[in-house]
Amino acid sequence: MFDQNRRDFAIAAGSAITMAAVGLPVQAATPGRKLGYAIVGLGVYGLGVIIPQFKNCQHSKLVALVSGDPVKAKRVAAEYGVPERSIYDYKNFDSIKDNPDIDIVYVCLPVSMHAEYTIRAAAAGKHVMCEKPMAVSSAECEAMIAACKKAGKKLMIGYRCHFEAHNLEAVRRARSGEIGKLRYFRSEHGFTAGNPNAWRLKKALSGGGSLMDIGIYALNAARYMTGEEPIAVYAKETTDRNDPRFREVEDMIEFQLEFPSGVIGSCMSMYSANQNHILLVGDKGRIDMEPGTRYDGNKMWVGQDRSNQIIPPPGPGATQWAGQLDHLSLCIINNKEPIVAGEEGLRDIRIIEAVYRSAREQKRIALV
Repeated sequence: MFDQNRRDFAIAAGSAITMAAVGLPVQAATPGRKLGYAIVGLGVYGLGVIIPQFKNCQHSKLVALVSGDPVKAKRVAAEYGVPERSIYDYKNFDSIKDNPDIDIVYVCLPVSMHAEYTIRAAAAGKHVMCEKPMAVSSAECEAMIAACKKAGKKLMIGYRCHFEAHNLEAVRRARSGEIGKLRYFRSEHGFTAGNPNAWRLKKALSGGGSLMDIGIYALNAARYMTGEEPIAVYAKETTDRNDPRFREVEDMIEFQLEFPSGVIGSCMSMYSANQNHILLVGDKGRIDMEPGTRYDGNKMWVGQDRSNQIIPPPGPGATQWAGQLDHLSLCIINNKEPIVAGEEGLRDIRIIEAVYRSAREQKRIALV
């Protein structure tokens, strides 16, 4: 029993150190009611991923649903104990202002709808969690941030990997100097897109192709793994426009990021192949993650090769999603700013706009 207790204490301490190293607040459980979330959009992610996670949360609970499908909404409400009076559609969405059970609105909609429903949620007096990418343009991101500030409400972007144990441990080890001076970062993210009629392959709904959808993982990881903001980008797109999937959006786009310290980031996104990899190379070793940002099954090796696999301490929640959901709740309870606030989403979108411009103009773009 003594050894088990000592092991549990060591794991908890390691987790706290990791969280502190990347800016996550290390907080004890806060007494009082759990904050209530309304999930907007009962698609694959909202219904299939986010809603089942509330059972793992300590400070958050599901209290309302917003959907254009009343039959589905009633079925989901019955399954998860949401009262029918807390079911909304997109026409009566603004009436959430009259529901005191709703503290936070989680926007799980196609990207083109993020700005509208974030702004409307803030106007209704609710805090907002918005899925990534934050919006289809930096102008929309700025409007979302302004609306939440005007309403005095918090805005957080759903960057789940900031709460994922392998990513947190990789950041901690990179910051500690374990692999020496960082020289090179590489990440490839992609999957094989299927249905040409899917919303993510319609530019008006998605804002772009693989870069917006899956490439944002590579881009955001380049920023949080290095701890720097890029100063320039050079990009190249490769897309077969005869493929019915890619009539409106790009398939493959590779982009190189230049960082102030001299680190070079090499990133790629794609809709025609499956890949999920993050690599940090220092002058004394490397951190290799493959897969690096999946929902589960992530793996990490540290050293000169893949002979030393690392099992990280737990993250800040029972799962990365529970950690994410509870983080915003705790930020509201304790009046703290989220580690991935709206400004984080805005920075990614500004860089994405520069990546698209670089690929289009075939030249290096300096980032202001």
